Amino acid sequence: MYRTRTSRPLPRLALAAGVLLVLGACGSPGSSSGSPSDTGSASGAVAASCAPVPGNDLVVLADDQHLQTVDNIVPAVNAATAAADPGLVPLLDTVSAALDTDKLVALNKAVDVDRKSSEDVAAQFVADEGLAAADASAGAGRPIAIGAADFAESKTLGTIYAEVLTSAGYDATVTTIGNREAYLPALEDGSQIQVVPEYVGTLAEFLNKGQNGADATPVASGDLDGTVAALTQLGQATGLVFGTPSAAQDQNAFAVTKAFADEHHVTTLTDLAAACDGLILGAGPECTERPFCQPGLEDVYGLTFSEFRSLDAGGPLTKEALRQGAITLGLVFSSDGALG
Repeated sequence: MYRTRTSRPLPRLALAAGVLLVLGACGSPGSSSGSPSDTGSASGAVAASCAPVPGNDLVVLADDQHLQTVDNIVPAVNAATAAADPGLVPLLDTVSAALDTDKLVALNKAVDVDRKSSEDVAAQFVADEGLAAADASAGAGRPIAIGAADFAESKTLGTIYAEVLTSAGYDATVTTIGNREAYLPALEDGSQIQVVPEYVGTLAEFLNKGQNGADATPVASGDLDGTVAALTQLGQATGLVFGTPSAAQDQNAFAVTKAFADEHHVTTLTDLAAACDGLILGAGPECTERPFCQPGLEDVYGLTFSEFRSLDAGGPLTKEALRQGAITLGLVFSSDGALG
């Protein structure tokens, strides 16, 4: 997986000069800093050359041929804790059942764009979704420590778990513990934290490489059931169990402006390949070599590019370049609050 967490977005006016400076070094439209594809469109028809269309609103084009690895949010739980408390995972699963990608975008927008606290946003979500437990004494005051990675989405999800468990009578707390290398050993041990909101595909590959080596054959794919089965097996070796994955995903995605999508009547990447040729792609510099990025777009969808512009991976430069009409298609994260 190729994922980069970004901090809160900078004000748009402050970004504009930086975007133009970066783009100025990338060549003019029609030139190429990568290698244009020679493949045709997915439909086999001759597609038109579609210029970028500026606009403030961004939309993700559906990955209808499953180029990306699934990364549904799933509760990861210390196995000993779950075995000792059979009611714990079902409570966490109520959050999974209520959560989809649109709601995750709205949660991230509330925190990252509207500047609300994760605590306030989580409490409102639990109230709006009716997630308070029916039995307020089920937890009997048992302490549960929920770990969160060091970015807002993880903290908000962890706080939602805590709100639900608190409503069931647990003494639930949330602790931010850096990155996966830091919090996963603590979760496996179970003495410091017992629950973490995780991502199916990313965690499956993390455990796979840890157990089978850096060159291990990937076990995560676009198949959710298959990836969950692999994750479950890998978790057994490290003392982890998992709840039910939510429909919400935070995965690599590709966006255009809503104005562009409306003009060309595209909602999927397949639509885009049929409608347009010679696109300008913006993403982090690794995109030209990563199979989920430019090579995958060319091989799986038959998209063709006249130019690649090296910006950032799902960050403010790529989104601002889309809004300004400097690129046609940009790499984003599917749960980005800027998409709300």
